[in-house]
Amino acid sequence: MPETAKTEAARNDVVPTGAASSEVAQTAAEFQPYIPSERTDVAEFTPKAIGIGVVFGVIFGAATVYLALKAGLTVSASIPIAVLAISLLKKLGGSTILENNVVQTIGSAGESIAAGVVFTLPGFLFLSTDSKGSSFFEYWTIFTLALLGGVLGTLMMVPLRRSLIVKEHANLPYPEGTACASVLIAGEKGGDLAKIAFQGVGFAFVYALLQKIVKLIAETPALVTKQTNKFFPSATLNGDITPEYLGVGYIVGPKIAGVLVAGGVLAWLGIIPLLASVVPPDTIAMQLVKLGELKSITSPGSSGGWDPVTHTFSNTAVAIYRAYVRQIGAGAVAAGGFITLLKTLPTIVAAFKESLSSFKEGAAAVAQKRTERDLPITVVLFGSVGLVLVMAALPFLPGTVFGRLLLGILIVVFGFFFVTVASRIVGIIGSSSNPISGMTIATLMATCLIFVGIGWTGDVYQPMALCVGGMVCIAAANAGATSQDLKTGYLVGATPRAQQLGLMIGAVAAAIVIGLTMKLLDTPTEAMRAQGVEHMIGTAAFPAPQGTLMATLIKGLLSFNLDWQFVLVGVFLSVTMELCGVKSLSFAVGAYLPLSTTAPIFVGGAIKGLSDYMAARKGEHVEESELGPGNLFSTGLVAGGALAGVVVAILSVNEGVSAAISKLSVEQALHHTVGESGYHLIGVLAFAFMGFVLYRISRKPSQA
Repeated sequence: MPETAKTEAARNDVVPTGAASSEVAQTAAEFQPYIPSERTDVAEFTPKAIGIGVVFGVIFGAATVYLALKAGLTVSASIPIAVLAISLLKKLGGSTILENNVVQTIGSAGESIAAGVVFTLPGFLFLSTDSKGSSFFEYWTIFTLALLGGVLGTLMMVPLRRSLIVKEHANLPYPEGTACASVLIAGEKGGDLAKIAFQGVGFAFVYALLQKIVKLIAETPALVTKQTNKFFPSATLNGDITPEYLGVGYIVGPKIAGVLVAGGVLAWLGIIPLLASVVPPDTIAMQLVKLGELKSITSPGSSGGWDPVTHTFSNTAVAIYRAYVRQIGAGAVAAGGFITLLKTLPTIVAAFKESLSSFKEGAAAVAQKRTERDLPITVVLFGSVGLVLVMAALPFLPGTVFGRLLLGILIVVFGFFFVTVASRIVGIIGSSSNPISGMTIATLMATCLIFVGIGWTGDVYQPMALCVGGMVCIAAANAGATSQDLKTGYLVGATPRAQQLGLMIGAVAAAIVIGLTMKLLDTPTEAMRAQGVEHMIGTAAFPAPQGTLMATLIKGLLSFNLDWQFVLVGVFLSVTMELCGVKSLSFAVGAYLPLSTTAPIFVGGAIKGLSDYMAARKGEHVEESELGPGNLFSTGLVAGGALAGVVVAILSVNEGVSAAISKLSVEQALHHTVGESGYHLIGVLAFAFMGFVLYRISRKPSQA
């Protein structure tokens, strides 16, 4: 689904000599992996591979948290990590293909678990005040839920591997996993491929430092019409011109990027100017008071800058967005996720039946060959029971001991169901179409209905419902990535037990860094605290759209405190898009997010479209693989830009360091020299230059 902005790998990638020449035509019994099962002398689960995998998991986990909080999107980590691992391990004395596979397996766990965490757990901050949800947004709670959810996703895939990866080898291609196997097998080309990715990282890091520390490049150039404009009041056209957004746009391509920005265009150039024309400022202010955005109509403040003396906003567009458009967008995202889930119902039913037989078969199977050695089924059973008991025993999780025991049972039941669904879906159409938001919405609805049935309807039960939805979301996201990793291992001849242990290690490393990164990014500066800002998450810097949606649904279902008239407008926006043949979830996410997020993503998608158009015009083969130079450079842009953002956030927490950094800023000098418009123009030109560099690199011949 669009929330995981992973490009679908080439479905027609051919595994080089040594692997199957025509995998689809072969049965599982005939298939021979690149490293035969009889080979036991190939280094695999070594300390070197584990250590580097953990490092990559930490890096991509932190970067994913940053990007997902800002844009509600993530990018795939397996292939970039595989490319970088081949290059790095060569410099450290060389490595085997199985060691490289362990590195990407451990490292990719960070990205998938981070996505599940960021899409749900920030919802603690947006629950009703009386629920005390924000008190659970602490490091140990985030760490525990991330770890248990990640481990659950891996455990549930142990008995399913034989059924979905081995027996369904000819029917479930797992496109990203197959492409990653091609990268590993073509290891001799890894150095050149890694060079392009590293160039993207370096370019993005320098650009981001010039933007975030030196302030030579404006962060958000904007064109906003005044509220007093007779024809088009409070219309906004702006963009966070960052390298990570440009890279994401190129990776997702022009179609998804176009649908994303379409939602933003409707919201910021359609709905907001319309409401600005017909809704009085006092009415907007009262709505903000109802939502808790403003203390009272006589108090100044809120994101839109309410002035109770003049009865005006300093930024009416932002005020309307916070008061109305976010709820419309939340309704659209909820409907889009639910529609996506309904489309997969046949797959859900088939996958559930298959999973039941897989558990029985997994318990009875005795693997002899190296490539058939899974973790014992007893690990899955005792691990699931242990998860329930751990949930019940930890006092810093919401609920009583009995309540947490029920949560653990619900998590295991829903987790088993949706892990199976997620694995089968990504096996057919790739991880980019894994509808984890839809599954999470369904989990939350079922959980809330159970709560209502037993009389748990007070605000105090809201954090408990979010725990269930959050852990199922994390498990489903990790299961999708785990399935791709196991497919890669099946093709290259890895030992499943080694991969499963690696995924557990990756889950631990990811959980540690994800919690730290989220708490770090959520820390406001002293100046912001003085203005009453307690959390950065939920502000314009980190809007966390999915987390807000989850909280909105829980509050509406349990406390019935939801503006259904606005939510239903969003619902029918998604229905309209589906009737027009447009995937509603991408459009809905675009309608929810600020236009400043989706506009630069659209620019990246447009560059990808232009590059493909020029290639087709000149009769060149259009490179669809993730190994194309444009995709590799874009991956570097995303990683470099996101990591720079995390580094700046770390430095900004310390007031002394923050003050020293502020002295490096040239923003005021440029404002004085060229004016605000000139300063914004410099930023636009810098972004255009970065886009030009990306286009030129994308036009280079592929080295894949």
